[in-house]
Amino acid sequence: MADPQTYLEQQSERYYDDLLSLLRIPSISTDPARAADVRATAEWVAERMRAAGLEGVRLLETAGHPAVYGQWLGAPDGPTLLFYGHYDVQPPDPLDEWVSPPFEPTLREGRLYARGADDMKGNLLLPIVACEAWLRTGGALPVNVKFVFEGEEEIGSPHFGDLLAEHQALLACDRAICTDGGQLAEDQPTVGVGTRGIAAAEIHVRTANTDLHSGLAGGLAPNPIHVLANLLATMISADGRITVDGFYDEVIPPSAEERAAIAAVPDDSSLLQDRSGLRGLVGEAGYTAMERNSARPTLEVNGIWGGYQGAGTKTVIPAEAHAKITCRLVPDQEPAGVIEHLREHVARHAPAFAEATVVTLPGSSDPFLVPGDEPTLLAAEHVLEGLYGRAPYRTRSGGSVGALPLLRRYLGVSAVTIGFGLAAGGAHAPNEFLPLDLWRRGQRVYAMLLDALAEQD
Repeated sequence: MADPQTYLEQQSERYYDDLLSLLRIPSISTDPARAADVRATAEWVAERMRAAGLEGVRLLETAGHPAVYGQWLGAPDGPTLLFYGHYDVQPPDPLDEWVSPPFEPTLREGRLYARGADDMKGNLLLPIVACEAWLRTGGALPVNVKFVFEGEEEIGSPHFGDLLAEHQALLACDRAICTDGGQLAEDQPTVGVGTRGIAAAEIHVRTANTDLHSGLAGGLAPNPIHVLANLLATMISADGRITVDGFYDEVIPPSAEERAAIAAVPDDSSLLQDRSGLRGLVGEAGYTAMERNSARPTLEVNGIWGGYQGAGTKTVIPAEAHAKITCRLVPDQEPAGVIEHLREHVARHAPAFAEATVVTLPGSSDPFLVPGDEPTLLAAEHVLEGLYGRAPYRTRSGGSVGALPLLRRYLGVSAVTIGFGLAAGGAHAPNEFLPLDLWRRGQRVYAMLLDALAEQD
């Protein structure tokens, strides 16, 4: 009988056909017109789990799109590993920038182009086929496994916390892997260990009940846009430090070990500058570009508006002005606490003649960081180094993945992120792609990782 690795090689073409079938379904979670396609994708994933030999497979309904659950619990002395991921995808727009249709997967020079190829239908299949390889060759897995693949990650996982709360016992586990990751290069393994959190708010400033004539009231009436601009100017210093009162109170600076791990990753900030045409890079003094982009908090003004926006001139002093703000957070900041710091700062600095309010916006999430001695992290690093011949990078994302802190909150696990697309694979953009050789290597990694976790335990 073949071993799991040989079985994966023998089934390579069948698994490729599976991937093509999955990529053809336009599971765009943000588009109500695609709701039936999203459900069809969930049902496809559930059926593929059953075909792999997983048990207890079913859809977990939410107030939005369902999640897919499966399990295999035949290792009574082994740990239970949870795989998290998502089957929904981003809209493919702008369509005219795609070389080939986004839902007609096309292979060009070893890269499979399709919406969802990188993020993350390719990654979604990896642990399923790895489990299948073990079950078909030996009839059992080295560890217990559970799967939960949601259908709303691309819209911020609005119902995932409720799902975890409702199914806490069903999803109970000892360890977890987030399959929604990637590698920095095809020959350089990468393990994701952290994401920043996010807090979002609007600032509203009002100085009058109605717009005023800028000549008749000019020199008397305060301008709310001036007030708002001055308020925003009090929030960050010229050297990039955030000056909102209390903003850093809960921040844990990166340890020497964490800074060393960040420093080991090549600094790609110049690539961002080249791709976007940035005129220069800025940020908090005393930290490297990579540290500022992953391990330090930020405060960004995402939009500002007020007064007349039409063509030509309208001579008014507006009655109100507004700004949208998001803050990226690091341990141990909490979104509600940061918004409260912002609210107190605005109240302290707003002039008496202006009503200034801070309103919390939806979409917040906590920061997340995997402990450096997490067993799943060490096992993954061992497997990756053995296969690649070099130590993997530990990376912290500057973005936010709300599911990761939710898994920790409700299940008590720190999920390590492992994936096999490329950081340059065009996720969310036209011409998204997945290198097939890297995807097939991912199958091997997941099969080996199941064994490594059993031996470790």
